[in-house]
Amino acid sequence: MKTTKLITSIALGASLLLTTIHADDAKARGIMTKVDARDDGKSIEEDMYMILIDKNSKKRTRDIKSYSKDFGKDTHRIMFFKSPADVKNTSFLTYDYDNPSKDDDQWLYLPALKKVKRIPSSDKSSSFMGSDFSYFDMTDRDLSDYNFKLIKEMKVRGHDAWMIESTPRNKKVVKESGYSKTIAVVRKDNFVVVRAINYLTNGKKKYLDLKKIHKQKGVWVVDEMSMTTKKGKSTQHKTLLKFRNIKVNGNLSDSIFTTRRLSKGL
Repeated sequence: MKTTKLITSIALGASLLLTTIHADDAKARGIMTKVDARDDGKSIEEDMYMILIDKNSKKRTRDIKSYSKDFGKDTHRIMFFKSPADVKNTSFLTYDYDNPSKDDDQWLYLPALKKVKRIPSSDKSSSFMGSDFSYFDMTDRDLSDYNFKLIKEMKVRGHDAWMIESTPRNKKVVKESGYSKTIAVVRKDNFVVVRAINYLTNGKKKYLDLKKIHKQKGVWVVDEMSMTTKKGKSTQHKTLLKFRNIKVNGNLSDSIFTTRRLSKGL
């Protein structure tokens, strides 16, 4: 009985391995590799306006100051919430590691508690500050965690683009992200993902749309983007992000990107 189970297990493992190999599209992976390698600046400083829109079209606005900087192959990002009063002085820090075997680190400072809270991997699929973006969305995805498939070529806002499906390779990634798969639209001229549909494990979908982008100092940056959560055809919630006073490749101090700075604020 044990021998039979072992043979069956080996056969299933081989079958799954072959499925994984054939499920990955070399052209699609090549495109996503270029997306990942695209120059996104050594540092970015910007003002961010987060507009939360509920299903009744009621709006709430949050004013945020955001900084990001490359530390070798890793990227550190920090956000300081300036208003309204209920989130003022809240801050958020992410260490996005290039090494796929190393989990990204995230911390949230809550002024009411005067405490820095580390975000565990088990919470990364939850909403970031009441928005349609999750903590997982605040970091880059590791290509090694996904299989890619080129679905079709298309146009988006007059630009040639590819539509690519990405599927997690294991349950750990699904659990951490909350996504069973993602369909992304990549512009051919600049390798920017300008639209995406994220399929949540709870049956809902989140629609990402980069509404406006521009090039600054050779780097493509976002002026306006949205994430919309839908259940079927019904919109549950929407988050609009607007970016102003964008400064690319400025001189940012390393000391900005520390857990100690979270409680100090701007």
